[in-house]
Amino acid sequence: ERLLMAVKGISANPFDAMDRPGIVVASDLTPSDTIQMNKNLVLGFATQFGGVTSHVSIIAKNLGLPALVGVSDLMHNVQQDDEIILDATGRKVILNPDEETKKFYQDIIYKANEEKEFYAKLKNVPATTKDGKTVEVCANVGNIEDINFAKEFGFDGIGLFRSEFLYMENSHFPTEEEQFEVYRKAVIVAEKYVIVRTLDIGGDKALSYFEFEKEENPFLGWRAIRICLEMTDIFKTQLRALLRASAFGEIKIMYPMIISEEELDTANALLEECKRELDAEGKAYNKDIRVGVMIETPAAVLCAPELAKKADFFSIGTNDLTQYITAVDRGNKRIAHLYNSFHPAVLRAIKMVINAGHAAGIPVGMCGEFASDENATKLLLGMGLDEFSMSASCINRVKALIREMNFKELSKSEEPTCRVTIY
Repeated sequence: ERLLMAVKGISANPFDAMDRPGIVVASDLTPSDTIQMNKNLVLGFATQFGGVTSHVSIIAKNLGLPALVGVSDLMHNVQQDDEIILDATGRKVILNPDEETKKFYQDIIYKANEEKEFYAKLKNVPATTKDGKTVEVCANVGNIEDINFAKEFGFDGIGLFRSEFLYMENSHFPTEEEQFEVYRKAVIVAEKYVIVRTLDIGGDKALSYFEFEKEENPFLGWRAIRICLEMTDIFKTQLRALLRASAFGEIKIMYPMIISEEELDTANALLEECKRELDAEGKAYNKDIRVGVMIETPAAVLCAPELAKKADFFSIGTNDLTQYITAVDRGNKRIAHLYNSFHPAVLRAIKMVINAGHAAGIPVGMCGEFASDENATKLLLGMGLDEFSMSASCINRVKALIREMNFKELSKSEEPTCRVTIY
């Protein structure tokens, strides 16, 4: 559909018609829809379908937009120009509220702003526990604008730069020069390290200019590193751009959806090929650039000891890891209650990865939504997680929790059992 609109010269941005601030109500939104939202006009959005850990929800969090997905009968009940209150925290959409309700929510907003001022004081304070253990609290971003937004909260680095946004916001596969300029600017603006996840399209992340074959199960299909290792010209273009940008600051490369040593070896062989090409061309890059693996498949968890010997760092992607381990589609509203990163199997997997990384002497981070879950902070810190990466607005809340904890006490916690309440 988007490809046809582009061919016909029709704008593929569904928000072009917005001429005043408002709340978007839709049956569903795609990640490419969401990244096109004008934050000056879109105050928040609600959809009838989707899950809280879908890419749409994650993007909204990065943009600092209130969002509510999976609202029953939403399209039937809401009309154009209705006055509504979007309570994303309480998971409620209130239609045409009375004055008393408005006053109630205005008080909530006032208190939230006071709380925001309190947490802002932690902007430049390290995440150090009471007994002296310091961990890194980083930001997940999708573009330069996100980095500037994240700087308002402070961060120890960019734990996840979603490079697919550069492709999704474009009308063509971005060239080496186009990508180089973005990555170069990203590391300069961040002023700290930037971990760039290589192209992670497929699943629910489409491109307007490239048609994917229809798959019965796209989240288990042709996506992420599988595409890159098949479309090597596209992959090498990105790797060359990343290498060149590494001459301007600390860029780290991270491969998504790895399931085997062979995939890691093949990706690294292409990276070495790019290094040789740049050497021959006399172009500068960081010859010691660090390369890591995003651990988001059960296969990667079980192969973590072997992968750790060939990687410079791990970052755990709990969003996909949880759905793969529990066999729960994170976008399926009917079984949303079964999607649970606190499931003992998921927690054991996380612990296995941290242990494998530390045994090999490499740091282990987490860039999935679980890293920002305040109920999980104590558990993850006790497991030995080195880096928590999340939406910028969550950084100082998590940092405040860490600063009140004692690492030595938490590290003595017992391994989770396999008891979990699901109904």
